[in-house]
Amino acid sequence: MSGEETAAQTTAGLRFDLSVIAGWIRPGSKVLDLGCGNGELLSYLKEHKEVVATGIEVDEERVAACIHRGVPVIQGDLNEEIEDYPDKAFDYVILSRTLQQVYEPDRLIRNLLRIGRRAVVSFPNFGHIGCRLQLLLGGYAPKTAQLPYEWYNTPNIRIISIKDFHRFAREIGFTIEAEVAINTDSEDKRGRIVRLLPNLFATYGIFLIAPRTGNAATM
Repeated sequence: MSGEETAAQTTAGLRFDLSVIAGWIRPGSKVLDLGCGNGELLSYLKEHKEVVATGIEVDEERVAACIHRGVPVIQGDLNEEIEDYPDKAFDYVILSRTLQQVYEPDRLIRNLLRIGRRAVVSFPNFGHIGCRLQLLLGGYAPKTAQLPYEWYNTPNIRIISIKDFHRFAREIGFTIEAEVAINTDSEDKRGRIVRLLPNLFATYGIFLIAPRTGNAATM
């Protein structure tokens, strides 16, 4: 059993993808979670890994949920708030399931790696076979459990596949230190790690990245 699989199975209560991310975070780290939602991940990391946690979330109800969990959170637009942090202010900056909703992803990634020693980025994989078949056979914009929107009301303004992100890394100039491709159930609570043809069979890609000039992590 791999380290990623062990981490995913031992973080009870977390979403499957968040379990993978939690397995990468070292105890006692300073962590910023951009678009932290209801604070589920940061709450777990505070309790089990004693991290110094900060979240940024724009939605008022989710901010209230973070406060209820005891998670320090700033209400605001992550693209604006991130500009105010000094270089290397955090050990990890997490951007979970948000990259596909960002207007300037290259600028945001550069900022992640400016204020963080490493960053964790995850996104739904538009290269998944389910998306491909819907477009090929039906001719409609794909709609899946992980991408449950119609074309006219989706918050996703980017179409990203796992292969796209690899090319993006080469073009922008950052290092992928670790990656996990996963396939999840309809509620994303359970899943498995995909090793064979991940761009075809994975519903999400999860990446640990660092500046190209930085030192590689020992995973």
